[in-house]
Amino acid sequence: MSSRLYPDDQKRVEEYLNLPQHRVERKPFRVWWLLLILTLSVAGLGLLSRFLAWTVIG
Repeated sequence: MSSRLYPDDQKRVEEYLNLPQHRVERKPFRVWWLLLILTLSVAGLGLLSRFLAWTVIG
């Protein structure tokens, strides 16, 4: 992958990114957990709205 930066600028960017405060280990992104949380949130809010409508109307 070629960089659009000049070599001196690219070197400064790499030095900046290699500083200890920028080298944080992260857990891998889990798509299935995100989909599960979104599904449960939407279902929960849907059930809550039906309950509120039932108590107000009924």
